[in-house]
Amino acid sequence: MSSYYVPEDLARFGEMAKTNPKLFDLFMKWYGATMEPGALDVKTKKLIALAVAFAIQEPYCIDSYASSCTDAGVSPEEMAEAVNVAAAIRGGGTIAHWVQACNTMERKG
Repeated sequence: MSSYYVPEDLARFGEMAKTNPKLFDLFMKWYGATMEPGALDVKTKKLIALAVAFAIQEPYCIDSYASSCTDAGVSPEEMAEAVNVAAAIRGGGTIAHWVQACNTMERKG
């Protein structure tokens, strides 16, 4: 089955540097510094990144961080739990916007 997202394209990420090397370099420095151990360890940061990737539905990041989490020793159960947390928060945010619809209906009422 063909897909818009081709896993092999993840390896082409660096090609963006060709259009604006300075900004790409700045992004990579920021990204690298962000993913270094700090108040959170690297494993936790990778798990957060995986959950965010699922929440924003970014297949390249899902592939990248599923692999990265596995390499860091994150279990499938830990990954699944993190993804469920992301889904619950995203779902809750969707439901919470019902208030916006209620406000619209009240203004029309």
